[in-house]
Amino acid sequence: MPFITSDLTVHTHAASEPGLFVNSYLLETASGVVVVDTNLLVADIAALRARVAAIGKPLRAVFVTHAHPDHFNGVYDLAHDRDVPVYATTAVAKVIEDIAEAKRTQWAPVYGSQWPAQTAYPTAHLGNGQSFDIGEVTITAHDAGPAESHADSYLVATTPGGHPVGFIGDLAWHGPHAYMADGHTSAWLATLDQLTVELADVRVLFPGHGPAGDPQLLAQQRRYVLFYREVVRRLADGAASLTESAKAQLDTELQRFLPDAPLTWMIQLGADAVAAELAAELAEHGAEHGAEHGAEHGAEAGKR
Repeated sequence: MPFITSDLTVHTHAASEPGLFVNSYLLETASGVVVVDTNLLVADIAALRARVAAIGKPLRAVFVTHAHPDHFNGVYDLAHDRDVPVYATTAVAKVIEDIAEAKRTQWAPVYGSQWPAQTAYPTAHLGNGQSFDIGEVTITAHDAGPAESHADSYLVATTPGGHPVGFIGDLAWHGPHAYMADGHTSAWLATLDQLTVELADVRVLFPGHGPAGDPQLLAQQRRYVLFYREVVRRLADGAASLTESAKAQLDTELQRFLPDAPLTWMIQLGADAVAAELAAELAEHGAEHGAEHGAEHGAEAGKR
């Protein structure tokens, strides 16, 4: 069922399991439709385009929340033959341009003909806190920095007669195991703390994967990231990667933590990236501790 306020209807288009259950959101107003995020695979993108057409109103804009292909792969098929802006924050747009071809090289052999043949890039770059109006809806973009991906953002949509609603991309997953392989989990935790304050008055959050919820989605994601980090920390024991047996143990513990959740292959995918991140944090902490100890020793020597 769509989410409806007095001036805005939000339709959710959820992809298939091969398409990672990614959500595209169709924001319908009296004058048109805005699509927030697209899909990964050709079949799901075609279904999304048909869903937009079925509403019977013009597509006014596309927005991409972050730099992962399951969110930007469908932009070309949605926008290449229409004169519509493709919005992203400046940081997100830059990372998409940097990584799109590398992602194609990595994943097109896996997905074959289901990987889109063309990539379209954001054409309208937004600064942090910058807004644009689509008919009755004001959409404000907020940079979140590196978190789940190398560049994340979220949107808040407001209408004259309704409460604000948030579109948080993959800053919080709701249901499946989360993607951890970009290795920014420490920054992700800090961002989740920040969003808990910034989105406290936004009653409904629409995540990139799974059903809509309230701001408790942020707390749930925070618990997942903390648990994942602590298990990897213990299993890696300071190393920058995990052995195969350690990855299997990580898989077991995360499935116990989030039972019956789909996309279990995501668990091991992020193991080495998080181990490397934790090893770098440990080395940095050791260097800082050594510098502090050296300064204290020098001060004591100076007193003698």
